[in-house]
Amino acid sequence: MIERAGCRPYDLPLCRAWGSARGGFARRRGWLVWVEADGLSGYGDCAPLPAAGTETYEAAGAMLEQLIARLHGQAVETLLATLDAESDTATTPAARFALDCALADLASRRRGLSLRHWLASEAVDRLAVNAMLGTLGAVDHEALRLSREQGFRVLKLKVGVETPTSDLESLIALVQHQSVGLDVSLRLDANGAWRFDQACWFIERLARLRLPIESIEEPLAEPTPERLAELQALAPCALALDESLPTRFATLDPTELGVRRLVLKPAALGGLRRTLALACHAQAAGIEVVVTSLVESAAGLWPTAQLAGAIASPIPQGLATADWLAADLGQAPRPQGGWLDLPDRPGSGFVSTRV
Repeated sequence: MIERAGCRPYDLPLCRAWGSARGGFARRRGWLVWVEADGLSGYGDCAPLPAAGTETYEAAGAMLEQLIARLHGQAVETLLATLDAESDTATTPAARFALDCALADLASRRRGLSLRHWLASEAVDRLAVNAMLGTLGAVDHEALRLSREQGFRVLKLKVGVETPTSDLESLIALVQHQSVGLDVSLRLDANGAWRFDQACWFIERLARLRLPIESIEEPLAEPTPERLAELQALAPCALALDESLPTRFATLDPTELGVRRLVLKPAALGGLRRTLALACHAQAAGIEVVVTSLVESAAGLWPTAQLAGAIASPIPQGLATADWLAADLGQAPRPQGGWLDLPDRPGSGFVSTRV
């Protein structure tokens, strides 16, 4: 039975501003959520980011207050089942994710299992990850060189802040420079910046120039499955959906979306097990899956990384975001040599160090 539960707000500065075609931020605000039973604690992170498909900060706070008020004296398994079944949290996925993580963290600790093995018995212990470098115009050759030396083989860049022409020119300059070699590819994220004709122009030229592009995320401002399928047929790489999944396409089967890849943010999709079910369905249909964070605190990044271990996708995952934060709530998972090794200890791995 849950003996104690609560949440406390946090406000963490970034080392540098995060930018994209959908806007940016220089701080991450949210709540550390905790539950206690039998001398053990479970933690979750509610860090809403509307641009990524979550509710507002205000809506998340109001829902957290309601959810936490229901917890005392309830069985963990009952609460998890209720959270799976209820519909009143559908519009507040970040709040739902936080409580889901806290309960799952506690449940896996009680069973003596890592969170990933509690989610899936065939979970993996090691994940390839991509480097997250920021907006294309703000990335210099030195950043690319350092990422290569650190072992990353997929480097993610935000495009769409400038015009497609400017972005293409910048990409050509990067690729021609010695900091990008044959062993490195670029993952582009347009964050819904382009009209269909702009996306066609950009993708056609990428194909002609044979630039080392691994994938392009959210290419269209107004995506439809038909338009996305047309673009995917043109593209020399995988196209991916991300923030439009929980907003525009929440009711559609992933096999109907016209792309080869899904980028899954469990904080925007409403929880660990919901995201795991979607990932398994997509992978069974031959669709690639990448799990990424929302630049959350360590309390959110740990369970997100554990979920990626449960999904076991071989594609580099978007989990190397801890270094974007100048302060944190605890020690965060950090990759070495382009890989993230997950611990064997029970729970998510998060230990709170801030009071």
